[in-house]
Amino acid sequence: MYKKIINNLFLLEGEPQNRYKALKRNIIIIMVLITTLPLATMIIINYFQYRSHLRSQIIAPLYAMAEKTKHSFELFLDQRLAIIRFVSTTYNFEDLSNEKDIEKILLSLKKEWSGFVDIGLINKDGELVSYAGPYSLLGKNYSEQISFQETQIKGKYISNVFLGHRKSPHIVIAVQHITDKGQTWILRATIDTDFFDNLISSMGLPRQTDAFLISKDGFLQTDSLYYGNTLEKCPLPLPKIQFRSTSFEETDDKNRDIILVSSPFSIADYILVIAQPQSVALKSWYAFRTDMMIIFLVSLVIIVFSIIKMTDVLIKRIKTSDEHREKVLVELQHAQKLSSIGRLATGVAHEINNPLAIINQKAGLMNDLVERTKDFDKKPKFVDLTNAILNSVERCKKITHRLLCFSKRIDVKIEPVNMNHIIHEALEFLEKEILYRKMDINLNLSESLVSVKSDHGQIQQILLNLLTNAFAAIEDLGRVEIETENGKDGGIKVKITDNGCGIPKDVIKNIFDPFFSTKKENGTGLGLSITYGIIKKLGGKISVDSNPGEGSVFTFELPEKPNDMETING
Repeated sequence: MYKKIINNLFLLEGEPQNRYKALKRNIIIIMVLITTLPLATMIIINYFQYRSHLRSQIIAPLYAMAEKTKHSFELFLDQRLAIIRFVSTTYNFEDLSNEKDIEKILLSLKKEWSGFVDIGLINKDGELVSYAGPYSLLGKNYSEQISFQETQIKGKYISNVFLGHRKSPHIVIAVQHITDKGQTWILRATIDTDFFDNLISSMGLPRQTDAFLISKDGFLQTDSLYYGNTLEKCPLPLPKIQFRSTSFEETDDKNRDIILVSSPFSIADYILVIAQPQSVALKSWYAFRTDMMIIFLVSLVIIVFSIIKMTDVLIKRIKTSDEHREKVLVELQHAQKLSSIGRLATGVAHEINNPLAIINQKAGLMNDLVERTKDFDKKPKFVDLTNAILNSVERCKKITHRLLCFSKRIDVKIEPVNMNHIIHEALEFLEKEILYRKMDINLNLSESLVSVKSDHGQIQQILLNLLTNAFAAIEDLGRVEIETENGKDGGIKVKITDNGCGIPKDVIKNIFDPFFSTKKENGTGLGLSITYGIIKKLGGKISVDSNPGEGSVFTFELPEKPNDMETING
């Protein structure tokens, strides 16, 4: 399946230009995915691992601080509870009922222990029978209050913070005492909450971090920096009641993301809460995340840029390779066509040469017989006719000789040739057509043209083919210019220019192919192909430049001598 997908990605169809674009796009997509997926995976894993590790590193100190502070609170409350219990067991009911004795006890407590405001003795019916403190509470009945009821059930009681008659935050600590005789009373003390605020202030909280006590029903037991004052309802969601410290993330009423650490008390219905904004807690995490994203984006840009550049170079090389391969295939096809033409030309030449030899022999015999006979009235006419036959045979012989020369079946005669002289010879062959069509032949032949070593007959064939094509392209009264000059690297250059119809761009690439012709039924498509083969065999090169409606320029160059004489003569 994966192999099929890969094949579909890279085996593309359509126009060549679109294929290369699609191939480039697919390579870029695949390379980007291959390179960025591992990088993105690594960043995501590091993202969550680092965040988890950082959270644990941040929350651990908050846990420790919460546990330590809670322990201090519980120690404070437990000490006060133990003091009240000690007083209740040390003194009997009569002693505690004495106003002077209970005032001495309160004075002693204030002197030795901070926080005590007042103390009172409550009998089994809930009536306050003795009291020491700043308020007039003697005779007050507490039987309907929760503090009295819970103390009777549990034997001790620590209240939530409340105002009461004092109009200032305080808590109540009460213990129940039962004598051996079954007598029951409750010793009740009031403690102010200044210690709570002082203890929280001494926690050494980080910047923008808040700590406070709340009751289990959600009311603040101490002032909060951001969430209200004592006895106000806390706007934060209540943590679930648990037996150990826990942490969770919430959004407060100011729409800030915060981390909450809650630590419930075991001795009272209090919960210590530490609230820290995530922007403060995870400041280093946000900095790390920003750096990580910058690194990822920079890496991604570098990767994509490198992939695009490398893919562009790769596609260009693939395109160049494909073009080279197509060119080689075209040249191979062209060579095969030329080879086929050569074999055909050889066969045709041999088949024509045989009857030509017979005609030549019979015409020569006829000529000899006529010359040896006595004179008669038609003898000159017969001699002229036989000579015409012999001349025609000789002309056909030259044509077949050129065909055999093109097909490499006969030796090429390499000798010094004068290109200007051969041009004049070729124009003599075409003199009648030039005069009949009244064409303007402009010769621009270099007087200092060097002599090159080549084959006279084949050069003549080249010129005849090129001039024939030029004449076919122009109208009557048209113009053809022939120019010769010495080549830059030795050799000679011949340029044949016409003002004819020109050659379209989509046709010009095929004009040297065998059997390709624009003359339809009037052409064989072999002229330029034969010309191309002869020039290549002589070590030269040919090019064409044409614009439709403006004419064409054929330029061929020949070296001072062919590079591979063995190939030419072979």
